[in-house]
Parts: sequence; structure tokens; C-alpha cells
Amino acid sequence: MKTILFIEDEATLQKTFGKTLEEEGFKVIPALDGDIGLKLANPPAGGKKPDLILLDLILPRRNGFEVLKEIKGDEETKDIPIIVLTNLETMDNVDRAIELGATTYLVKANYSLREVITKVKQVLGE
Repeated sequence: MKTILFIEDEATLQKTFGKTLEEEGFKVIPALDGDIGLKLANPPAGGKKPDLILLDLILPRRNGFEVLKEIKGDEETKDIPIIVLTNLETMDNVDRAIELGATTYLVKANYSLREVITKVKQVLGE
């Protein structure tokens, strides 16, 4: 079973997406802020790293750009694919996220839950 770390501060979205991803056969680990997300991306020795990270950019404590930069700058976590899922849709934000190592950039308002799941499966090679 593939594990997805979902770093998103909107609890309702966390719950809805999490439930649907679990119905699709994924294990979902929720994180409601950037600091928690970073800790969960690189668990202590013996812990399992996520197979993929869904990352919002507007987060409490540490924003998504900072989280993305730290994950991609760490030898232990740099190979984890990251799908940015946010409402920020300017090209500057898209370019910055891709430059920092995001695999894909999705604007929440432009994609249905089903389309996001299809992207997750594509990135995971399923």
C-alpha cells in the first residue's frame, strides 16, 4: 500500500481527500501545518517515508515553498515526488514551485477530486 503525506491546513479538505484516497487503496497521513509535514516526511530511523506528498502552499508555521525547499534539499527525502495542490495560480508561484522540485502543480479550483486522484496515480506509476 502506497503512503501519501497530505500537508493541508483545511481540515474539511483533509478529511474529504483523505477518505477518497483511502477508498482508492492509499494510506493517508495528514499534516495540518508545514512543521508537522516536514517531521512526517522524514520519520525517525525505521519509520516509513511517504511514497508521495500532496502539498498546499498556504500553510501555518512554515509555508509550502519552505517545506518544498527543505524536503528537496534533504538527501533522505529529495526523491519523494511532491504534487503541489493549492489555490495560488500565478505563473510566478508555478515557476517557483517547479524550480524548487515539485513534480506537478495543481490549482484546487481547476481540478476535481477524481482528477487529482488520477494525477496521484500517474505520478506513482499506477
